[in-house]
Order: sequence, then structure tokens, then C-alpha cells
Amino acid sequence: MDALLEPLQYAFLQRALVGGAAIAMMTGLLGVFVVQRGLAFLGDGLAHASFGGIALGALVAYGVGGAGLLAQPLWVALPFTLAAALAIAWVRDRTDLSSDTAIGVFFAVAVALGVLFLSMIPPDANVVDVYHLLFGSILAVGPADLRIILVTAGAIVTLLVLAWGRLAYATFDADLAAADGLPVRLLDYGLFAVAAIAVVVSAQVVGIVLMAAYLVIPAAAARLAARSLVAMSVGAVAIGVTTTLVGLFASYAADVPSGAAIILLQASVFLVAALTARR
Repeated sequence: MDALLEPLQYAFLQRALVGGAAIAMMTGLLGVFVVQRGLAFLGDGLAHASFGGIALGALVAYGVGGAGLLAQPLWVALPFTLAAALAIAWVRDRTDLSSDTAIGVFFAVAVALGVLFLSMIPPDANVVDVYHLLFGSILAVGPADLRIILVTAGAIVTLLVLAWGRLAYATFDADLAAADGLPVRLLDYGLFAVAAIAVVVSAQVVGIVLMAAYLVIPAAAARLAARSLVAMSVGAVAIGVTTTLVGLFASYAADVPSGAAIILLQASVFLVAALTARR
């Protein structure tokens, strides 16, 4: 027991546990609708869109000399990624292109813009760590980061719970939901917007490369085992939170990257669910 409790004496691990659990709850609930709607590529696309936004934020921060609100790249990345998400929804709504095609277009453009913006920052400016941006470091969550994560996760979880019934109806039968007077198009745009906000905040912690897995794997594993959308939602949150907490302790004990440990643990749960699931 002492060996288990020993890591908890460190403030950085306490923040990582709380922040990681909050992200897992938020992405677990959101991932249910992402997986059920066949939008698994959305998490990856928005994570890379946030790369372009954070790179632009870093360029702005360098331009303002690290002073004021714009010194934090998040506040530039948020509207950038939100605009990309709404643009994806608009292209999918206005054209015959599939969601994956629309996401792929904005994915490529955002990454190209990110590389362009980063190339404008002198190498010695030390505004943004590209490795940290891509792969994340949940153990590096600071007090200010934790506050942002908790506020965002609380707001998104509350919103998803309140809109859960309508989102579920629109997910299973959009045409019937529209015929019943549900604002299906507005719900779609809202889901994309909420996903963008969750991805930007989470990508700062778990990294851009790992964000898509965080959004998809727990929900996918829960779908294999659950018999209803309610059970899938509970299962996705439980898998996300549990693997986050266990992964953090395991990464501390084995001295391996925490983000990779969490995602690989989630993948192990998915593999077990895939091997034991029945059609």
C-alpha cells in the first residue's frame, strides 16, 4: 500500500491524475457519439487542426513578446480549431463529400499551415516545444492547465448529459429525428464544435498524436461489450478513467512515457473486448 500511495505525494502526479480523469470523462462521453456516427477520423483531424492553431498561437505569442492573453497559444488555437470543425461540418452538409473526405482536406491544410507558422518562429525563441505538442506530457500539467481542463470538462460533460437524449435520437435515425422536429443540423454543428473544444484542451496534455486514440478507443471498446447506448456511455467513461489512472501509476513505476502507457493500456482493453465480443 505504501508503494501505491508513494507517488501521490508529488503535486505533479496529483494534477496529472485529476486532469487525466477529467479528460477521460469528457472524451469518453464525446467518443460514444463519434464512434456511433462513424466519425473516428474526426478526432485525428481536429487534433491536427489544433496543431495549426497552436502553431499560429505560438507565432502570435512570439509577436506580442509573451505579454497579455495572446501569450498563451491556447486562446488562438481554440477559435482556429473551432472554425475548422464548423467548416468540416459545413462542407459535409453542403456537398456530397463524406465526413472523412472533408476532414482529410482540412487535416492536410491545418498541418501545412502549422508547419508554415512554426517556420516563421526563430529556433531560439523557445515559444513552443514541438515534441511536447505532438506527443504530450500529462505529467507536466500545471495548476493553470488543470483549472482550464476542469472547467472545460465540467461544461462539456454537463452539456452532453443534458443533450444526450436528442443526440442519441439524431445519431440512430437522423431522418426520423428531423421529422419529429429535432434540430438535427444544429445538433451536428454543436457536436463538431464541442469536439473541437475538447480536442484543443486535451491535446495540450495528451498530445496531438495520441488525442485521436483517447477519443476513439474507450468508446470503441465499450461498444463491443455494451448492449445499449447508455451502457456504452458508462463503459466508455469507465474504461477511459480507469486506464488513465492505472496507466499513470504504471508509467511512474516503469519510468516510461505516461501518454503512451495510457493509450497502450486502452488498446489492451480494446483487444480483450474484440476477442471476447459476440456479433
